[in-house]
Amino acid sequence: MIGLLQRVTQAKVEVSGELIGEVSKGLLILLGVERDDTEKQADRLLERLLGYRVFEDDTGRMNLSLRDIQGGMLIVPQFTLPADTNKGTRPSFTPAASPEEGERLYDYFVSKAKAAHDNIATGEFGADMQVNLVNDGPVTFWLQTN
Repeated sequence: MIGLLQRVTQAKVEVSGELIGEVSKGLLILLGVERDDTEKQADRLLERLLGYRVFEDDTGRMNLSLRDIQGGMLIVPQFTLPADTNKGTRPSFTPAASPEEGERLYDYFVSKAKAAHDNIATGEFGADMQVNLVNDGPVTFWLQTN
């Protein structure tokens, strides 16, 4: 499972012009589900994301986590993240989970995130979404569980 995290001052997602999820200071997570991912990978990735120290402390060092700052987390499904881009000029989506399994694990991840953290917003699986963000830093990290 892949989580592309971006530290944001604000982020929102819209579907058909309607705002469906929004956070202020926190993280935008683009979530990709790979073939053979399980709840175990989802649980591990969520713990890493909630505890990953990407926010600055009083000395300007990245020592604080989302939990520490009580920030928001916007979780957006991103089926293109697991794509194989090693050959040619067109991505292969063979490494990605099936749409049914991807949606099941996305829903699982979101439910666990909501149980673990107060400020969670989401995108919509399978929808054509418009994501807007202000990347703070910019700070972006790729986290992957195997």
